[in-house]
Amino acid sequence: MVAPCGPVGLGRPDSQGYLGSRRYSLLKFNRDRDIPDDYLALGTGGTALLNVFLTFDVEIWCDDWDEVDVQFPSAFARYVYGRSSKGSFALPVTLDVLQEYGCRATFFVEPLFACRFGMDPLVEIVGLIQHAGQDVQLHLHPEWTDEARPPILEGATTKRQHLFQYSLEEQSKLVSTGKAMIEAAGAASICAFRAGSYACNRATLQALERNGIRFDSSINPGRAWSGADVSVAERGQRVIQVEGVCEYPITVFQDRPGRLRQVQIGSTSIGEMFHLLRQAHGQGRSAFVIVSHNFEMLVPGTANPDPVAVRRFKALCRFLSENRDDFPTAIFPELSAVADEEEPPVLTSPLWRTGLRAIEQARRRLYR
Repeated sequence: MVAPCGPVGLGRPDSQGYLGSRRYSLLKFNRDRDIPDDYLALGTGGTALLNVFLTFDVEIWCDDWDEVDVQFPSAFARYVYGRSSKGSFALPVTLDVLQEYGCRATFFVEPLFACRFGMDPLVEIVGLIQHAGQDVQLHLHPEWTDEARPPILEGATTKRQHLFQYSLEEQSKLVSTGKAMIEAAGAASICAFRAGSYACNRATLQALERNGIRFDSSINPGRAWSGADVSVAERGQRVIQVEGVCEYPITVFQDRPGRLRQVQIGSTSIGEMFHLLRQAHGQGRSAFVIVSHNFEMLVPGTANPDPVAVRRFKALCRFLSENRDDFPTAIFPELSAVADEEEPPVLTSPLWRTGLRAIEQARRRLYR
């Protein structure tokens, strides 16, 4: 029997005082230590703008599909709030930092879990984000499809992890269902999408066009399965029209010969991010898409904050705030569907920065 959703809800977004709190400062962010030496030189002062997209995939996961009804309430609390003695470092502190520095972000919210547990938790997530003045868009992880009660797709009784494993008709139905759920939860202007695990194909883009979704940010050139049946010319780093949809690919960079890495708060050092932002600005790019998650500032498997990830995020937001003339944060509802004319050069980061990041990532394991 499905557990009722009532106990899962944790009150209004501001009922516990998380919005507006500054308890994350206990993690001792220090500008002199956490900002690279060339920080002040990063802004160019020129007339060109590089639109920076801070994007967060909002997801909830249980440890065992056979125990989802038992585990969902605690999973919701950890993935959405992440409460600990130091604060709530999932969505609340993420939203708080964005608000402090005046940064805008897009939260791609996964709604299909609500086909199992009801709309109340989804309404709570959407309300939390919109209460903070941030953008809500659509994210789909079809792993939830066979968990839906009643079924979303007829005959969907086995687990298919990726969207590209579904036909065009099935993907259209999933997109339609997810969009309707997000809108019913209170979100307005659903115009953008990201596939879970970046697992899109050409049919995904066709399904978006059928459902009136104008923008996609699913293609990740660093993942071979992402847009695998989309042509090489359409899987680069420029903004491009594919199947009637404007594609904003995940920004990637070469951190060592032959390997592309996505720009992500949990896996890219702040030094690398600043270096790449400056490089992309110099190339005249129109967009820089950064990936994160609602749980990215948590130590994996816990509700405890990860100090390294928290400092990275705060340093990034401070940089964007202080250099907004060159690096404004952008959201999809304000965009026009305009493609770039030329493919930019691949972004690169020197091996010594890769080495420093590897050391920093090793330090993070100490908090686990």
